[in-house]
Amino acid sequence: MATASIGGSHLVASTQAGSIFGWQLIWLIIAVNILKYPFFRFGVEYTLATGKSLIEGYQSKGPWFFYSFIVLNIIAAVVNTAGVILLTASLLHYALPIIVPVTVLCWLILAVCLVILLLGHFKALDNVAKLIMLILTVTTVIAFIIAFNNGPMAPADYVGPSPYELAMIGFMVALMGWMPAPIEVSALSSLWLKEKQTQQTITRKQGLLDFNVGYWLTAILALVFFGLGVLIQYGQSSTAVLGGVAFAKQLTDMYAMTIGEWSRPLVSIIAFLCLFGTTLTVLDGYARTLNESHKLLGFKQSKHSLNIWLLLQSFSGMAVILFFKSVLAPMLMFAMTLAFVTTPIFAWLNFRLVRSEASIQHSALLRSLTWLGLLYLIGFAAAFVIWKIL
Repeated sequence: MATASIGGSHLVASTQAGSIFGWQLIWLIIAVNILKYPFFRFGVEYTLATGKSLIEGYQSKGPWFFYSFIVLNIIAAVVNTAGVILLTASLLHYALPIIVPVTVLCWLILAVCLVILLLGHFKALDNVAKLIMLILTVTTVIAFIIAFNNGPMAPADYVGPSPYELAMIGFMVALMGWMPAPIEVSALSSLWLKEKQTQQTITRKQGLLDFNVGYWLTAILALVFFGLGVLIQYGQSSTAVLGGVAFAKQLTDMYAMTIGEWSRPLVSIIAFLCLFGTTLTVLDGYARTLNESHKLLGFKQSKHSLNIWLLLQSFSGMAVILFFKSVLAPMLMFAMTLAFVTTPIFAWLNFRLVRSEASIQHSALLRSLTWLGLLYLIGFAAAFVIWKIL
């Protein structure tokens, strides 16, 4: 499932939240995962019911729906591509025994990803990526259990900063942006599901089961990373950072301090491979949405259209990285913030689309959760915009 794949990038936000604020923001991680759930689910339901992708659905609802998606998706594709490439390069920078500039590693990672995707080997590597994600998950759960048994490392009298100050609204919005994944990922999931339907019959029950398992496992993993940040990094002398090589060190420190120092090189490699798989997924998925949008606009397609969009997206992402001069923290903050600010729009698009399909019926609980989620997402995004203006 796409959410699970791309959700690997949310470990950054989860770990930092726990490292800085302790348990104070656990409610926020739980709330945003629950309240985003209906809108990710709607994408799967729509494709299962109609055999169409969400993008086709947006087009059927009129030009406002369709063009809004296209504009927001182009921005999200470029920014999130830059974000995951830069994060992956930083993890590789830490794992390597020699010093290589992060920018050079960005180019190297992008080149390898493009070779894999252009040669059509992504599907074969997708199974390997899932195995890597499974290993990282098991390792993380073991580290959390050990850390929980050992107790928190923060001094008993330590009082951390409060996240409930007005200045912290930017951090909270960024935290929710990639939790458990950017919401436009629902369109990516829809396209992949549509392609899968051409190869095999997928019932509504099977499709929703696959979605639910992937979604909630990703959400639980976010809580586990959050807990590790609280138990190991909260209250320590070192300052928690959002990204860069310093973040890569702090990430592997969590495992080394619980499982043992022997695990440091292993975990650094596993974490890199996990984010490398996320980078492949982001490149492939967004390129497909861009190509699909281009096709639905009525432009002539060729057998190279997907590859052209892949290259345009990739080099646009690298341009953003070069603009930020390999400073990961501002880049990631920008990507995560943009992901959340656009969330209410994508959520509303998905809701309106599913609501128009008479064959899709929801329980009273899911309908209530949908409206609550819309109010929450719109309210938080509006508060952030007002805060930035004032």
